[in-house]
Amino acid sequence: MGPTLSLTVPTTFGDVPLELDARGDGRAVVLLHGGAGPGSVTGFADLLAADTGSRVIVPTHPGFAGTARPSALTSIAGLAEVYAGLLDALLLKDAIVVGNSMGGWIAAELALRHPPRLAGIALVNAVGIEVDDHPVNTGIPPAELAAHSWHDPSKAPNLDPESLPPDAREEFLADVAALSLYGGSMADPALRPRLAEVDVPALVLWGEADRIVDAGYGRAYAAAMPFGRFELLPRTGHVPQLETPELLLAALRPFVAGGSVRGRGAWVPVDSFEQIYEPRGILGG
Repeated sequence: MGPTLSLTVPTTFGDVPLELDARGDGRAVVLLHGGAGPGSVTGFADLLAADTGSRVIVPTHPGFAGTARPSALTSIAGLAEVYAGLLDALLLKDAIVVGNSMGGWIAAELALRHPPRLAGIALVNAVGIEVDDHPVNTGIPPAELAAHSWHDPSKAPNLDPESLPPDAREEFLADVAALSLYGGSMADPALRPRLAEVDVPALVLWGEADRIVDAGYGRAYAAAMPFGRFELLPRTGHVPQLETPELLLAALRPFVAGGSVRGRGAWVPVDSFEQIYEPRGILGG
């Protein structure tokens, strides 16, 4: 895990304070966590940076992990605007954005803003769309989350807030509240048809044993995007970065190595550091 940095991102609804950490050097990969908070992706961020030689940046969604959330920031679209601003603030070039669960939804919304600094998105068991006969399974009691989120629930961490120390329980409940505020029912009826406007490569990765959003839902997500590609991860549930990080890493490796340096939608190798960052990038130049 890299050092925690704080910065302010300007948006149409005011300045948003943001905390993030980064590790590695090379191509920028922004890794967006889901409702489980930033701790659910930091270990995988270390693996991804070491394996791919990339600069992996993990922001904390405002309101998670004890961070401040401006009162005007209440939606996934708002978070997408924040992260479009982050790409600009860090002067990133041809960045890849990877998101798990709610983080994947944010990545999809970000791509719909067509930021010129974005080269591609990877959605990992993302929520956010409506698919007939494949609903998002919401309202799961904490004691049952492991059974729905993991292929092998016996390997899951303790998800029962009642068994946590007071400080950890308070943070857990605050994260749940932030997730509910941003995501609501975890689906936006207008999102799926809009995905036809996504003009960058989109890799959709799915744990086959996910019982929160099933594989049929993931296939529909990929099919909705012109440059979408679907890949199923065996023996994996809703959080591949925790349960089968080696499978997720193998699936992401060639995607992170590619880029759309010479035109949106084209996926070609990136062969120089100068193509990845502009000179004054805070986290890479």
